[in-house]
Amino acid sequence: MDIISTLIISIICFIILKSIMEFILGGKIKFTMEMKESRFSIEIFYTLIVIYTIVIIGFGLIYFILSFHRVVLIEYGEFRNVSIIGTLIHSLYFSGVTLLTIGYGDVTPVGIGRLIALIQALIGYILPTAFVLRLVQTTTDRKEE
Repeated sequence: MDIISTLIISIICFIILKSIMEFILGGKIKFTMEMKESRFSIEIFYTLIVIYTIVIIGFGLIYFILSFHRVVLIEYGEFRNVSIIGTLIHSLYFSGVTLLTIGYGDVTPVGIGRLIALIQALIGYILPTAFVLRLVQTTTDRKEE
């Protein structure tokens, strides 16, 4: 893998990790909407949507960049020659179904893609738990005020 690809993947990983850590540790993202006396926090919900979007796009770009160096994703058990846009779409699609733990099985990772998909699926399991914990913490903090 060349230096530019490694640098881009490193930056993407940094952005993903920073976003997840800020969410879990209670980052300073503020929205103007506020619901009083509610157990549902619109702020945390919007933050979670943004985090999911960042992770899906980030991992999709990692799959896309790695596809230039070797096959990372195969469709229906065979390698298919697709355009660059097609590869990007497949990468984002696979990233979404992996993070959301849907896993249709039509696109399969190979090689290093398996490890990356495993890490992404683990993040997909952790984020809902972090969401519930942040919601409980926010509700507890509001009651103490």
